[in-house]
Amino acid sequence: MTTTTTETTTETVLDARGVTMRFGGLTAVKNVDLTVRSGEIVGLIGPNGAGKTTFFNCLTGLYIPTEGEVRYKGTVLPPKSYKVTAAGIARTFQNIRLFNNMTVLENVLVGRHTRTKEGLWSALLRLPSFGRAEEASRERAMELLEFIGLAHKADHLARNLPYGEQRKLEIARALASDPGLILLDEPTAGMNPQETRAAEELIFAIRDKGIAVLVIEHDMRFIFNLCDRVACLVQGQKLIEGTATEVQSDERVIAAYLGEPFEGAPGAEEAAEVAAAEAGAAEAAEPVAAAAEEPEAEAAEPVADAAEPVADAAEAEAAEAVAEAEAAEPEAEAAEPEAEAAEADATTAEATEPEAAEADATEAETPAPATEAAQHNRTTSTDGEAK
Repeated sequence: MTTTTTETTTETVLDARGVTMRFGGLTAVKNVDLTVRSGEIVGLIGPNGAGKTTFFNCLTGLYIPTEGEVRYKGTVLPPKSYKVTAAGIARTFQNIRLFNNMTVLENVLVGRHTRTKEGLWSALLRLPSFGRAEEASRERAMELLEFIGLAHKADHLARNLPYGEQRKLEIARALASDPGLILLDEPTAGMNPQETRAAEELIFAIRDKGIAVLVIEHDMRFIFNLCDRVACLVQGQKLIEGTATEVQSDERVIAAYLGEPFEGAPGAEEAAEVAAAEAGAAEAAEPVAAAAEEPEAEAAEPVADAAEPVADAAEAEAAEAVAEAEAAEPEAEAAEPEAEAAEADATTAEATEPEAAEADATEAETPAPATEAAQHNRTTSTDGEAK
């Protein structure tokens, strides 16, 4: 029993040699070697943009490597993703890619398509062989749902599942193809601590079934507790590979995550070349800038000379305006008493107006009795004449 276990664990499932991926002038992955043995959990870490997902895409046939080769159990993998799945490698994605309007069971059945042998005519004619294959696929799908703990939600729509259960369902769909190696791209992204712990237990259970696991993750505590070996990618190159203890204590890994440069870091030569080119360009630009500054300075001198008389005239005008203002100040001070006297006269006039009005009214009332006496005299004389 011990001998069988040893043989199984030493079997190489994945062997990637010199994998390089270029996009035009950008090298995303450069000469990466990685091996994964049966029943082993290997972690792949690195800062954002280190090339981890690109490397996964090269392994699974989504990208055709510019250089290098990928072997699964000694056979070079074809550059087609569905052929890679049929060969025995399955994967999940960093962003969940479920069929949201299909049920949980139907999502898992989709993963069985590489393991069913029935063709178009068998399905159209509903032959007995097709019915048996469909029943077998349904039984296998229910076993996987039971394995991940979602059998009781087999008829639920995938979009109605909580986030953590959607991650589990994606793993079950990958397992439906009966792989010998499963690649997990950040399986705990966005999970709370309880969901992360459940995902860790699920991956251990997958390993116990004899399936090798290659996992990308940014949660260092999760990855170091989970993996037998860890490889670190920095700027598309493998920096170190070893046990969790070796990797997490490596100064280069710490510097890579903290952004500190270190001697021999990937990309250091390119950075030095860029710095040298920038320095050379700056030196070459100095004589050109100096030559351009001299004519500009010479052209500016006549303009400055012509501007001096204008400035002098403006200063003289300003001095004259100041002198006029100073000469006007005594006149303004002399005019102030006259203004105050005029204000006093106006105040006196306002005060005498009511008295004059009252006198006029009195004079208007006084002649009334005289008028009455004159009228009496006229009446008396008239009477005398009549007599």
